[in-house]
Amino acid sequence: MIKNSFIPVISNKKEEENPGSVEFQVVNFTNKIRKLTSHFELHRKDYLSQRGLRKILGKRQRLLSYLAKKNRIRYKKLINLLGIRESKTR
Repeated sequence: MIKNSFIPVISNKKEEENPGSVEFQVVNFTNKIRKLTSHFELHRKDYLSQRGLRKILGKRQRLLSYLAKKNRIRYKKLINLLGIRESKTR
């Protein structure tokens, strides 16, 4: 597991970026998800962390569906920037 391996997207953002914005929250959830998936390579039977991962995935999915409904252009830009697959359900 690599510590402090953040997505370079955060460093490209401005300091005055709103931490409450949907994009910022999705980037933070994506960082947590990538850290946990690398954690599971070493600790396959860590079921409590697997539950936490599923909760974070659900939160990120709800935020992405909200963004897709409100502003499709920002949604597409964020999906391409993070390298996330587009959800199949709408």
